Amino acid sequence: MLWTSSDLAAALGTKVGFAAGGVSIDTRSLQPGDLFVALTDQRDGHEFVQAALNKGASGALIRKGALDLPPGAPIIKVDDTLKALGDLARFARQRFTGKLVAVTGSVGKTSTKEMLRAALSACAVVHAADASFNNHIGVPLTLARMPAGADYAVIEIGMNHPGEIAPLAQLSRPDVALITNVAAAHIGHMGSIKAIAAEKAAIFTGLAKGGTAVIDLDAAHADVLLAAAQNAHILRIGQDAELLSAQLGADGSDLVVRLGAHTIELHLAAPGAHMARNAVMVLAACQALGADPAQAALGLAQFAPGSGRGARQRILGGSAVLLDESYNASSLSIRAALALLALIPARRHIAVLGDMLEMGDFGPAEHAGLAPDVMKHATLLFTCGPLMRHLHQSVPTSLAVTHAEDAAHLAPLVAAAIRPGDAILVKGSLGSNMRLVVKALTTITPENRDVV
Repeated sequence: MLWTSSDLAAALGTKVGFAAGGVSIDTRSLQPGDLFVALTDQRDGHEFVQAALNKGASGALIRKGALDLPPGAPIIKVDDTLKALGDLARFARQRFTGKLVAVTGSVGKTSTKEMLRAALSACAVVHAADASFNNHIGVPLTLARMPAGADYAVIEIGMNHPGEIAPLAQLSRPDVALITNVAAAHIGHMGSIKAIAAEKAAIFTGLAKGGTAVIDLDAAHADVLLAAAQNAHILRIGQDAELLSAQLGADGSDLVVRLGAHTIELHLAAPGAHMARNAVMVLAACQALGADPAQAALGLAQFAPGSGRGARQRILGGSAVLLDESYNASSLSIRAALALLALIPARRHIAVLGDMLEMGDFGPAEHAGLAPDVMKHATLLFTCGPLMRHLHQSVPTSLAVTHAEDAAHLAPLVAAAIRPGDAILVKGSLGSNMRLVVKALTTITPENRDVV
């Protein structure tokens, strides 16, 4: 049982007459026996309390005065349900007997979280969120779902405005904290790359006593990261741990990694130089957590990119390759994805790019600045969105096939242009809806087509 009635009572400071096998904020994924927490976010969760109970929730956590339920209904009334979720998270972290690692960074947080899950799962029992739960709701929810007896926990922490990381880091109290990189993601809200570095470095304010900070010396403003971690033990990527060699291929990379005095060889099924770099950080973090790095490397070898985050699939009857990076985008991640596209053996390398969002006044220059990488790695370019027009106008007309208003208008144009032997990259910020292009490409059928 994840939450006994006595633990719920201790965490929330009130009498509780039921236990819970899990914690849910969404009736669509709720399991019988879960505690349903009625949050007010995009929808008011109180609208779904009765549905949750009907579906088998053991009880519901609701705001005082929000609902009139029948006498004896299994409910817990609190002043603020989001704060109460945080109270559950804080109690769960206190009773947790394992080691916790927290991950942040401008690019690759979720992939790195999944790499850590794969690596640590080869060594012991691991708890991590199934999705990208990295905000003021997702982090406490992940902690509240954390079994007390798990050996390791992996927490992902994100931000898009100043001041968001520190409270989540202090709630999580990681034993090891890792920053994947620092780049221009959300720069429209942050103002500068240095400000982004300072916000990412706030993860170190939550480090448990004697904790370890994993820092890439090649990260932008690494000096800011190092200064923020001065009271922690620091593992420097590029010094204490480093990538000795990487044979990069379309289907993965053969790596030689040095961790202190030890050398580890592994095949990483996730291709790309950026994934190789992440692998070094993951193995360093595993070692800092006390896991056997050689065993962790065996687990890491099983990692594969997820949907929208670099997953590859055959389309057009198996005659073409789709590289699905549609979940999110930044300048750094687009450059990495273009380099990965070029590694795939193909007749043509086609880049399909949607707007990078939350760039503010930096948007036009950030988009136009992708032109050299597109010209180096792509055969054809399709773009959509007002910001990607700046890239469309910055490359030769022979390369820029077409620009559309949005993904919905672009999708059929791309689908009509694909030919056997092509490799196609689809990437853009989540709000650019590039998944519409992915859907169009995965539903086309084989046919004879002339070359565009």
